[in-house]
Amino acid sequence: MTTHQASRRSPAGEFPRYYQLFDRPDRLRGTAWGLWGPADQLGTLNHLTPARVLEARESILTGEVIPLNLPLTEFEPPIIAHRGSIQHTVFGLNDFHRDDRIDNLFLQASTQIDGLRHFGHPDHGFYNDADPNGLVAGKPGLGIQAVAERGIAGRGLLIDVGAYRDAVGRPIDQATNEQIPVADLDSTLEWQGSTIRPGDIIMIRTGWLKHIRADANRSDGALRSPGLSQTEESAAWLWDHQVAVAASDNIALEAWPATDSKLTVQAELSGAMPASSHTGMLHRILIPLLGLSIGELWALDELAAACAARRRYDVFLTAQPLNLLGGVGSPANAMAIL
Repeated sequence: MTTHQASRRSPAGEFPRYYQLFDRPDRLRGTAWGLWGPADQLGTLNHLTPARVLEARESILTGEVIPLNLPLTEFEPPIIAHRGSIQHTVFGLNDFHRDDRIDNLFLQASTQIDGLRHFGHPDHGFYNDADPNGLVAGKPGLGIQAVAERGIAGRGLLIDVGAYRDAVGRPIDQATNEQIPVADLDSTLEWQGSTIRPGDIIMIRTGWLKHIRADANRSDGALRSPGLSQTEESAAWLWDHQVAVAASDNIALEAWPATDSKLTVQAELSGAMPASSHTGMLHRILIPLLGLSIGELWALDELAAACAARRRYDVFLTAQPLNLLGGVGSPANAMAIL
């Protein structure tokens, strides 16, 4: 059976494994391009089938709702310098009216979802071979509006790596860009008694938000965050588990900065493209090659406490990005229903 034929049978549970993607020919090698059709705009969100959304109802036990969003003004100064501070103005047309506007709003400055036009791969291009010339404001290609028009709802699974590592006496070093291997994800799931299912929206808690809040001024001037290791194994773990969305409470899902990464691209090795802060990033595989939407800076501490108290880590989860034509990313507007 060819990889393409196997992908056709994904509703029955079969789907090409990550390393099978490297058996695909030419520009398709190592990518998920075309597996959901040549015009697909959603990538791994296609794993969130109606049947899986219905199954996620089993995760609602009490009806408690826990929002997962930080304030839009959480980080002042901004933790990424080029994403400036919002300016909120409240005004009234008369003494008995109020209206408001926000200027200088960077859609990925707080709790966010990265859309599929956020990153391209220097050797391959953007997801599903999208034309980069069309990835501009007001044009629909890979825009966040495709996610907004569909909506995100399904089984959310918290993977509390921070709590697991504390419990086994091996706390995460929050002040560094420690790379968290997939072995820690598997060990955390076993420790929690959780099982990941195809179509899950996973939320990886590192505990980093507590650290960055305590050191808001970043006294040494550097931004560092532990996160997923920049390896093919990380990409394979997410792809082979058929994760619909991967979110975390840190700055990039993966470790930041990517200075310890061994991932390479030919464009940089050959000198055709200069090295940059994006060099070695796992983003370059997850978003453009696999079509995986990424959540960053999700507020997971309250959810973690609630999940630990009930000894169950699956929830019904929704997220609704802004319906902005051609948007690169959006505030997540995410919440968990327990």
